[in-house]
Amino acid sequence: METNEKKERYSDAELEEFKALILEKIAKAERDLEIIRGTYLNHAGNGTEDTSPTFKPFEEGSETMSKEANAARQEKFIRDLRNALVRIENKTYGICRVTGKLISKERLMAVPHATLSIEAKKQRL
Repeated sequence: METNEKKERYSDAELEEFKALILEKIAKAERDLEIIRGTYLNHAGNGTEDTSPTFKPFEEGSETMSKEANAARQEKFIRDLRNALVRIENKTYGICRVTGKLISKERLMAVPHATLSIEAKKQRL
């Protein structure tokens, strides 16, 4: 057995560190999602004061669709973060799903829901 053998998974202490980071990101992402939802839901309630000839329904519709797309992206981000928590519980967090090698800690700190190493991500491009 080699003494320089590479780690196969992150330690429980490291997983706890990642878990804290992910929980923090989920809380922020959920707050952001509520703000996004609030802006496009409240925006739909045009009152009687909005009767000027400059009212542009097509632009408003496009703006609402863009906000809905942002909300959908935010929901996916939250779902990806929650899936990362499941991988932490299963102790498979940080293992590249293509190469089977550990994803660098730096990458996971920047993109905690990553399932691909930089190496695997480059192969896909």
